[in-house]
Amino acid sequence: MSTVKSSAKTAVIAAAALVQADSFLTLHYRMAGPGGPNIINTFEGKPATLSLGNGELSPAIEQRLLGLSEGTRATFMLAAGEAFGERNAELVQWVARKLLDELGDSAEQYGVGDVVQFPTPDGMGQYAGTVRQVKAAGDAVQFDFNHPLAGQPVEFEAHVIGIL
Repeated sequence: MSTVKSSAKTAVIAAAALVQADSFLTLHYRMAGPGGPNIINTFEGKPATLSLGNGELSPAIEQRLLGLSEGTRATFMLAAGEAFGERNAELVQWVARKLLDELGDSAEQYGVGDVVQFPTPDGMGQYAGTVRQVKAAGDAVQFDFNHPLAGQPVEFEAHVIGIL
């Protein structure tokens, strides 16, 4: 019977997973404007799962996540307009009630501050508009299609739970 001895030991070092440009993440996150209420906060419920590079977060926010490891909790301050661009006055538009009825429920009542989802022209996605005002006659609604944090500084807090 022969015995083989090994004089070298193999060490296995597990590298911590780091957020990459194409990572699939599970995380809690919170986003707020200056001194304002949270626009989104998943810390009080289920964490979010998303893929970086697919437009689910703004590129400026994604850049802040790059290189973070699982378990990291961090808060970032983004300058006014950096996260969601500057406000664009052309994105405040009147929409005829007739069109709203065609796109949704004709019995829907719209109030200032309501957020309404619209289908993209190709029907493959959605975008949102916030009601700014409703004409007294009820025949048109003015929507602001800017992101609610456009033109504002943004506080972004994240807790990276998992990285794939």
